Amino acid sequence: MVVQLPDAQPQNDQAALQPKVEEFTIDAKLTGTLDDIRDTLGKLPFYSVQFEPTELTLAKVESRNISKKPYLFHVIKLKADSLTLTYSLIPDTSLNLRRAEVLKEMSSVLSMVSDRYTINQVKFIQYVDSILEGLVSGLSQTYTSLYNKYDSLLTDYREQKRINIEISASNRNLTLQSAQLVEENKVIREQLGALQKYSDESLMALVEEWITVHNSSIDVIAFSKDHNLSPTRVEQILDKMVSLGYIELKS
Repeated sequence: MVVQLPDAQPQNDQAALQPKVEEFTIDAKLTGTLDDIRDTLGKLPFYSVQFEPTELTLAKVESRNISKKPYLFHVIKLKADSLTLTYSLIPDTSLNLRRAEVLKEMSSVLSMVSDRYTINQVKFIQYVDSILEGLVSGLSQTYTSLYNKYDSLLTDYREQKRINIEISASNRNLTLQSAQLVEENKVIREQLGALQKYSDESLMALVEEWITVHNSSIDVIAFSKDHNLSPTRVEQILDKMVSLGYIELKS
């Protein structure tokens, strides 16, 4: 089977969107044969396998660009004394996370032939450590940035909540004051209505009629109820009639 390795330089894409390519090589030891390894790794899904007398190459295309060219990919090249891992990195994404993803893929492949093919454990651990350090550092910076944003938003939220509480309290006070004013206005309107119900002349005529009917006397409360007037209004008109000499007060 012939395998064409991915081209990481799309001709029609903008330079800023072209993936970068990194390569990692580590010492290895082949205890079986490449033929044996090919038989095992050839069963892997999604991988293309190319076999040559001195090396075995596995290529996996993970995504393609708009021109159908490989964009995200990794290539594992196994030789009797070394392993080379080549992979693409997408701009504006987490490089350390991409490295960790590819490392996981490589580890899965090697686990299938660990009895016939091994790599330098010291260098491998050092490589893993460098990736983990980058991941942890990146996560720490991201966490700090997120926490600062969260803290700022929390402060704003608390301030808005305090303002809302004060506004709610103020609104309740305004509602109570408004209710009181409505009630006071109602009383005033009733008083004005009573005062404006009869003119002074009309009311004095009614008073004179009442006094004539009731033996020259007037019960202010009874007169007020009978004519739907306030006692204050009746007393005011009586004072006016006395001052004008229309009626006299008996001792």
